[in-house]
Amino acid sequence: MSDLTKLSCQEFLEKLASNAPTPGGGGGAAMAGALAVALTSMVGNLTVGKEKFAQHEAEVQELLAKAEALRMKMFLLVNADAEVFDSFMTCYRLPKNTDEEKQARNQAIQNAAKEAAEVPLKIAEACLEIMKLAERIAIIGNPGAITDAAVSAIMARAALRSAVYNVVVNLKLIKDEAYNQAMYATIEAMQKEAEVLEKATLITADEVLG
Repeated sequence: MSDLTKLSCQEFLEKLASNAPTPGGGGGAAMAGALAVALTSMVGNLTVGKEKFAQHEAEVQELLAKAEALRMKMFLLVNADAEVFDSFMTCYRLPKNTDEEKQARNQAIQNAAKEAAEVPLKIAEACLEIMKLAERIAIIGNPGAITDAAVSAIMARAALRSAVYNVVVNLKLIKDEAYNQAMYATIEAMQKEAEVLEKATLITADEVLG
């Protein structure tokens, strides 16, 4: 499979808009998360090296390092989401002529469904980390770029919610109830925290904007 992140913006969008199965919603969510964290980096880069923000220089540098790592992680997850979907579809093509083959096929599908749920979960988790960075950079970053911090939070939360839907659609295929309950509890907690972080970031932005 080709590296989706090596495509131009136009090529990626054309592929996303096509009838090709990948990239899909999960890859789109990861790319949206990458855009969100890039905006966090933008605010940081408009803050560092300026005397009036010198008291926060070290922390902003740390935030920038974390943001860069998250952007690279999101790129990897764009491809990971496509790869796990392709692997999942392969399981449905396994033979099912005998009882043994049917059992092996069903188990493979269950395993693949869990993998397909866990990749968008990683996307959602990364988005939550992006939101934490956006919330903080909105407070200590250059106020001239406050709207970029706000957009970062909004986009990251949207990407998180999008990724969660891709978790849920795969959980519907999984028969392991204990696994499903743990996953639902995890995504519910993440969504609650994301709501709080977005609200806090936008409150800061509104205060700066007056």
